[in-house]
Amino acid sequence: MTTFLRKYSSRLLDGPTRSQSRAMLRPTGFSDEDFKKPIVGVASLASNVTPCNMHLDELSKLCVASLQANNCKPVLFHTITMSDGISMGNEGMKYSLISREVIADSIETVTDGLAYDGLVTIGSCDKNMPGCLIAQFRLQRPSIFIYGGTIMPGIYNNKPIDIVSVFESVGAFSNKKISEVDFLEIEKRAIPGPGACGGMYTANTMACAIEAMGLSPWGSSSRTAISKEKKIECDEIGSVLYNALEMGITPKSIINKKSFENAITTVIALGGSTNAVLHLLAMSHSAKISLNLDDFKRIGAKVPVLCNLRPSGEFPMSEFIKIGGLGPLLKRLALANLINTSCKTIYGTTLGDYLNKVQEYPENQRIVSDISNPIKKDSHIVILKGNLAPDGAVAKITGKEGLTFTGIAKVFNSEELALKAILNGSIKAGMVIVIRYEGPKGGPGMREMLAPTSAVMGAGLGKDVALITDGRFSGGTHGFVVGHISPEAFDGGPLALVKNGDTITIDSNSNELILKVSPAELKKRKKKLKHPLFKKIHGVMAKYRASVTSASLGAVTDLNC
Repeated sequence: MTTFLRKYSSRLLDGPTRSQSRAMLRPTGFSDEDFKKPIVGVASLASNVTPCNMHLDELSKLCVASLQANNCKPVLFHTITMSDGISMGNEGMKYSLISREVIADSIETVTDGLAYDGLVTIGSCDKNMPGCLIAQFRLQRPSIFIYGGTIMPGIYNNKPIDIVSVFESVGAFSNKKISEVDFLEIEKRAIPGPGACGGMYTANTMACAIEAMGLSPWGSSSRTAISKEKKIECDEIGSVLYNALEMGITPKSIINKKSFENAITTVIALGGSTNAVLHLLAMSHSAKISLNLDDFKRIGAKVPVLCNLRPSGEFPMSEFIKIGGLGPLLKRLALANLINTSCKTIYGTTLGDYLNKVQEYPENQRIVSDISNPIKKDSHIVILKGNLAPDGAVAKITGKEGLTFTGIAKVFNSEELALKAILNGSIKAGMVIVIRYEGPKGGPGMREMLAPTSAVMGAGLGKDVALITDGRFSGGTHGFVVGHISPEAFDGGPLALVKNGDTITIDSNSNELILKVSPAELKKRKKKLKHPLFKKIHGVMAKYRASVTSASLGAVTDLNC
């Protein structure tokens, strides 16, 4: 392998003609000796925007100190983050998926523009994690991702609660199922400190997937934000990154199709977020590795759901960590020949080398099932096709909701209109809530639908109502839901042709999403189709709409990657 010790920075800093570059860096803390070291960018997502990221400054400084102690010259820089939990159910949520692209673009811009030899990224929220990885795959230089860690659960009435508890309490309170006192106390106690949302929601799902791919320190996904182990992880990062620089270990040199298959397998076994589909597709695009919805379907047919974790299960992430976290799960999957242990990692070793040292879960734990007795024998992430989703859709079906649903369409052209109807009691058992014009282009930004789905659960309709959309779902969503419907309504997809009263069938046995309307009738509707008037957009939203692809392709914007 080619060393990356100063592969890029030497071009920017060496020789008499680069004197001005060195002069600019001296007041930032560069010494004569520093110009002889590899420069490592430390991209931190620290901010007070959200509790997920509020503690990352401390972790970033520990990483900087570790890199300095291992003969690197670190340069700390920051980029943006969004908060899904804060913006959910609001127009601001349209910026969430857009932020993934902005984060990737900004990290790429600084790292490549200033010729850093290596990269450490530190994130702890839904979109900044895949954003970091998309950038790392584009840049193809020694790099590693550090997960900021999960939050501890809040406690109310001696039970663990989290942000999803708050969303569901809105529906419960609106339907007079809980008191105003309970409603306020849940709000006050659900978020007790720093860290990412505390179930197997999108952040924890992606942290586990990234670790399974060998792109994070071992154990990174299974440490709470406030733990001493998370600080030790950052203290040790310098030696890992320096070794990668010296050995020339880049994402391209270790990641292949099998690495992504390992990630998909991990997400399924965990009962993880459907957002992983969107993000892994986008990451594979940047890595120039072929991955599509059929891969999720193929792998999902043989991989079981093993983990009893929130939102569809019982336990928070913190309890999963107590019994050993991700490592023993990967070992269990490896023993069943469900993951490839020959895949390489940022350490220069293989996944199998790591798993040989991992201990099994303790006896009598109730969180992770044996392969022989799974929670669900195949994937909860179901890829559907049919006349309502010719290019595919993504359903989250754990089996608790049933495996099929047929109902009467109730159509809404925005999330806000649907949420209003749910909260005022207009939604009844047997309905399929259709939320359209919320796709990547239509939103734009493909909003998550945690507010409507949580309101449905809070109203006690979780088993009696389905919800389908060209938008997407939070990792905290549960219930009978289908998202990512492609082509989206904005592009004239069949979802735009649905009318109130139409019959819709969701069938996870046949993997179909069917609008029971004749082809002749759909053809007539297509000729008469008039989209609703769209609010005029500008700036980053307009740029995003002009460049973003279908959800079935990962909703990527770097078209020529």
